Amino acid sequence: MTPDRTHHDIHRAIDAVWRMESARVIAGLVRMVRDVGLAEELAQDALVAALEKWPETGVPDNPGAWLTTTARNRAIDRLRHLKLRDEKHLQVAYELEQLQDDADRREEHLLDDPVGDDLLRLMFISCHPVLPPESRVALTLRLLGGLETGEIARAFLAAEATVAQRIVRAKRTLAEANVPFEIPRREELPERLSAVLGVVYLVFNEGYAASTGDDWIRPALCEEALRLGRVLAGLMPDESEVHGLVALMEIQASRLHARIGADGEPILLLDQDRSRWDRLLIRRGLAALERAQRLGGALGPYALQAAIAACHARAVTAADTDWVRIVALYDALAQLAPSPVVELNRAVAVSMAFGPQVALERVDALRGEPKLAGYHLLPSVRGDLLFKLGREPEARVEFERAAALAGNGRERALLLARAAQCAPA
Repeated sequence: MTPDRTHHDIHRAIDAVWRMESARVIAGLVRMVRDVGLAEELAQDALVAALEKWPETGVPDNPGAWLTTTARNRAIDRLRHLKLRDEKHLQVAYELEQLQDDADRREEHLLDDPVGDDLLRLMFISCHPVLPPESRVALTLRLLGGLETGEIARAFLAAEATVAQRIVRAKRTLAEANVPFEIPRREELPERLSAVLGVVYLVFNEGYAASTGDDWIRPALCEEALRLGRVLAGLMPDESEVHGLVALMEIQASRLHARIGADGEPILLLDQDRSRWDRLLIRRGLAALERAQRLGGALGPYALQAAIAACHARAVTAADTDWVRIVALYDALAQLAPSPVVELNRAVAVSMAFGPQVALERVDALRGEPKLAGYHLLPSVRGDLLFKLGREPEARVEFERAAALAGNGRERALLLARAAQCAPA
């Protein structure tokens, strides 16, 4: 292997490690330095150090521990050099030095301890009521979701600059408000729960259908979202929507291996080999959905989406899908949590239950919706409906428009392939 190739592979490995480990590193640092912005800055410093050293030394056996140790040492050095007299910073410096001493004595033991509590702590801190709801979710996605600002903007159907400003303001607000860096008291959890669930949901969605990059799915994100959802279900067992979200993720995750082909190409739901669906995850999801319903949450937004996913999971073949029930569930979801994306998804279900012409009328009504102006799935759905109606030249235009808007390379290729199947405009 050539040196250039080796260097390239190391950088790809560093990128993968950062995506997997950055949330854990930042969460652990926040517990130590009690400042979200500083923790993120120190983690970035550790990443720069990895970019400098790993091409020469190779990726360490425990890259997450290496990043945490490096960032923690930077924190200690910084606090020493600042020579702050503030009692809070002096105490933090003392605790950091104690942690360093412990780590030196116990080598990697401290770093190998489970960090789920640290992640959960930072999620609830980032979702503090002092922040506006959208800022809570945006900040937490940035810190813990492994998502770039552009990916978060796509999730919000918002401009990247707008989301970036929200994140900066959120970090500043937390610092100025002297928010305590600890898990809130149990009675304070429910008021933050909605934002936390929103974060877990969006992290899972990014893993299930990546908005950017060359891979259509990012399984590590799905696994992390599922893990956090299960932790939340244990922490708050009487909250129906926690179980609704877990149900949705379990059922959706059951399809991951069937969503891509041998070369990583996307395979759409109706074309998937259902024998490859994970039946254990489906059973877990159906059990979680039943629990949500027993707790009175059958009409919660996540439970309704889980019920839609369950309709697909219960269908032995695509032809067996109960599309009429799915339309009814989308009707309920649109009443509870109205959004143009829900309306677009409902139109897809309507096309399967009642035909493409009825659905096309619904989709056309959404074409003037500002939030969908850059949303690639709007022209994608419209192209599919036009194709089914035999209006291939128009369908081709829509598929090409969707491909131009798509941020994911695999999805773009799929849309261009569909355009090529249509007659020229």
